[in-house]
Amino acid sequence: MKKLVLFAVYLSFTTLVSAQGLQGAWNATESNDMGSEVEHVLTFTQGFFSEAIFQKADGKFIGTKGGHYSLHEGTIELIFEFSTQNPEMVGQTQSIPYSVANDTLELHNRTWTRIDNGTPGDLFGAWLISGRKRDGQIVQRDTSGPRKTMKILSGTRFQWIAYNTETKEFMGTGGGTYTTVNGKYTENIGFFSRDDSRVGASLEFNYELKDGDWHHSGLSSKGDPIYEVWSQRKQ
Repeated sequence: MKKLVLFAVYLSFTTLVSAQGLQGAWNATESNDMGSEVEHVLTFTQGFFSEAIFQKADGKFIGTKGGHYSLHEGTIELIFEFSTQNPEMVGQTQSIPYSVANDTLELHNRTWTRIDNGTPGDLFGAWLISGRKRDGQIVQRDTSGPRKTMKILSGTRFQWIAYNTETKEFMGTGGGTYTTVNGKYTENIGFFSRDDSRVGASLEFNYELKDGDWHHSGLSSKGDPIYEVWSQRKQ
């Protein structure tokens, strides 16, 4: 009995270490048929993942996919909530072998190089928009429905995605690098599905964590004032 308990503890510990070793952002590149270099950025937080694909030179958006993940002794199980290139994947599960050694990840027949391990990451995690300020009042938004706007952040990379798990509809995404310094959250846009001309722009916002929620205020990419509340995603 003692051996069985010790084995269970060891298995739980090694699974936790593997999960922590996977968390953060990863990068891989390839050349497309036109000879352009294509960048893949893969982000893992606690139980959620996203992959963004875009041209490295100009940030032209190519595709994205993501959802939930869990680890099972050398296999990663992916449950897709969005996929721009193959919408029929939404709701499906894939189990794929993976391995992590030092700062290299082998996954999807591709070798990934670590960008960060989730640090410094004041805002590391997956977040769902849960409220907006209107006329001085926070108006709450239900996060349990199929229509979601999610932000997923590693230590240095961010991506937002708007999608519907019920209809498999994708509404838009954008991402790049970010910093959090002295209450200022700055996004440097590396790709934007709705408007390639925004690539290269930087947007600065005020941010504050209140009772675990991320309060985000400033001006949108269109110059409109915004005040949003984001809640850390649990499921």
